[in-house]
Amino acid sequence: MAEDDFTIKLTRDQALVLSDWLDRIMGTAEFDSLVNQDRAVWSPLHRIAGTLETSLVEVFVPDYPARLDAARERLLDGLGEVGRPVDEL
Repeated sequence: MAEDDFTIKLTRDQALVLSDWLDRIMGTAEFDSLVNQDRAVWSPLHRIAGTLETSLVEVFVPDYPARLDAARERLLDGLGEVGRPVDEL
């Protein structure tokens, strides 16, 4: 690894859920408007999205939706109350 490189480690579940979310949200007017406030952010976002897209074979399997749902559930279980809207607490 070059001295200037930076590594982020994600679980498979985290990578799968993040990849799906980025695929759905990137290119929407709301997301693009937010990111365009600091256009430099596009560079790491494209790198992360591209790395996830080319590393996750799960996105090409027939039971991808079920795997994604299971990954989401496992991550939500691990979060507990973090990020839950106040009216749901």
